[in-house]
Amino acid sequence: MSLMRKRTRYSFLLMLALMSALVVALVLRKAAPPEVARLLPESDAIVYANLKPLRAATHFDRSPVNRTPEYQQFIDATGIVPERDLDSVAFALHRMDDPNGPNGPVGYSEVFEGRFDGERLAHYLASIATAKESYADHDIFTIRVGDESVTRPLRITQLGYDTIAASNMPTAEQIHSILDRHRAAASPFSGSSLLSARYRDVPAFSSAWGIGHIGLPFSERGAISIFGLQLPMSEDTTFVASLRYLGTLHLRLEQIAPNDADAARATETLTSLLTLMKTVEQAQAQMQPHPATDAAFRELTDSTKIEQHKDRAVLTANIPLELVKQFASPNPDLQP
Repeated sequence: MSLMRKRTRYSFLLMLALMSALVVALVLRKAAPPEVARLLPESDAIVYANLKPLRAATHFDRSPVNRTPEYQQFIDATGIVPERDLDSVAFALHRMDDPNGPNGPVGYSEVFEGRFDGERLAHYLASIATAKESYADHDIFTIRVGDESVTRPLRITQLGYDTIAASNMPTAEQIHSILDRHRAAASPFSGSSLLSARYRDVPAFSSAWGIGHIGLPFSERGAISIFGLQLPMSEDTTFVASLRYLGTLHLRLEQIAPNDADAARATETLTSLLTLMKTVEQAQAQMQPHPATDAAFRELTDSTKIEQHKDRAVLTANIPLELVKQFASPNPDLQP
């Protein structure tokens, strides 16, 4: 009887230990960065988006799209409709040594997760590729993109039945890195040094986020310029940006300054720019009224707050879904 009790106790303890290990593994996996982001190579910035909640909220996949002939040819050949089939995307932004080169100031490496017909995609890529390489048991197709005067290589490979990677960098280093990370992707905390350093700053349950020098795409003469407005910060400024749906779509943008004094100056300057933006918005609404859009922009600016938290200037705002639906409309000029 005593032996039976001991066996029962050991069995219970073993089951409890296994369940505890499973819970810990699930918690760690949930806290880890998304896999598409962990696969990205070393970079100056990372941008990630989970498109499923955005698609459910805006139904942008149902909007009519005026497609270019090249874009329609890609869809017909592969069966992939990006606005319908993509579930999550992650982009690595790479500063280019020559901002006047084919890539401009920024190069990109991307990982896409969704629903793809691998055979049709491989056949299409093989039909348009100018080169093909085998690396880590995967085929890498190189196609030339750009206009007639300036072209650059775009390397594409299928990582699995639901994942595609691409890079437009001049060499194959970045696409090789993605394949190397895919081969060793068992750890939920693998990834680039930037991801390891900054992902902890991303708020939980964020559907979209960006970390690092995410002003790079808007770089102009060493500064950040958006819609013709030059912001009082350099292109090297480190940001942590996030979007979360908390009843409304909540934006949080943190500028990480070298010290508290710099953060205070950034907060003051951004507050002045917000005041100026509200004034311009009111003037435009009076000159060219668009009631629905004007109301949405007013809701956005009225909810915007700028505060200093030690060495960080923090902007928060609520983004109306009406604006999201407008920005989420498929781009008719998008090409594969």
